[in-house]
Amino acid sequence: MKIELQCPMPQLDFEVITLGHGSGGILTNKLLESGVFKLLSNDLLDEKHDGAVFNASGKMAFSTDSYVISPIFFPGGNIGELAVNGTVNDLSMCGAIPAYLSLSFIIEEGLSMKDFWQILVSIKFACERAGVQIVTGDTKVVEKGKGDKIFINTSGIGTVHPKAEIHIKRLEVGDKIIVSGNIATHGMAIMSVREGLEFESTILSDTCPLNHTIKSLLDEFGTDIHLLRDPTRGGVATVLNEIARDSKTGINIHQKAIPVIEEVASACELLGLDPLYVANEGVFLAIVKADIADSFLHSLKKLDFGKDAAIIGEVVAEHQGQVILTSKIGGKRVVNMLVGEQLPRIC
Repeated sequence: MKIELQCPMPQLDFEVITLGHGSGGILTNKLLESGVFKLLSNDLLDEKHDGAVFNASGKMAFSTDSYVISPIFFPGGNIGELAVNGTVNDLSMCGAIPAYLSLSFIIEEGLSMKDFWQILVSIKFACERAGVQIVTGDTKVVEKGKGDKIFINTSGIGTVHPKAEIHIKRLEVGDKIIVSGNIATHGMAIMSVREGLEFESTILSDTCPLNHTIKSLLDEFGTDIHLLRDPTRGGVATVLNEIARDSKTGINIHQKAIPVIEEVASACELLGLDPLYVANEGVFLAIVKADIADSFLHSLKKLDFGKDAAIIGEVVAEHQGQVILTSKIGGKRVVNMLVGEQLPRIC
């Protein structure tokens, strides 16, 4: 469920972002003071230093990612919340509990202040939903035609869960592969806008923070969770191929077990796309010890963003480095890694 954004935009003496807003001078300060600092205020960010200083102990995880999605507003979200959720989820896949994020903007001259404010508000609510803080960042403005409205970079750190032992080397033959929800919805939400496709119900991006769900699962199952991955660009097929290659095992998956909503399947068929290769932003893959797989699935289905979870395959000793799919009618085929960029500017 998306949160209704109720943050009125402040009264400003400018309506669009200009090159002067990236100069480091008065206009930069106006932009930051009236927008970023006030909206995202916390003790660390309020120091307005080049970085954040804080106490930390134990095993840590760090991640960074950049977001260049087009369009910047899409059904179910926008580039702002996507940037927060994406880095939160990358940390979660390490078995970490995200805590602090940096936030950097590259803005094209001419972006409307209304759009920038809406993105900022989405960032605020995404941080509150995930329980993280923006503690440092940077803003640059480039000439019109030298960017595409706005690009965002977020980096994040967090402490690794005390029960987490997430590593590719921990995979075992017999491990079960679980997907947390319907696949391909993010990519098809973007493509349906680009291609002007219409369905009985709007396809919404699945962008969401997965950290609370992952923490609950680690609390309960700990080291029986061998690997976590989020199948973003390249989709489920590409991630499973990477896992098979790096673990030197084989992977079997079953088409009839893979959850895909009807509208998404229809959109993929219209565009000649395989849902297995389409990007996701709120789905994760978990590879778990076989004897806890059913209990893991039962628990996941009761958590946020897990009600459509399913066991879709297993790790096998045969066909090392390959992913083999059993079709709905019982045939088998090799699922190769995605070649090239199927869906450009998807995140």
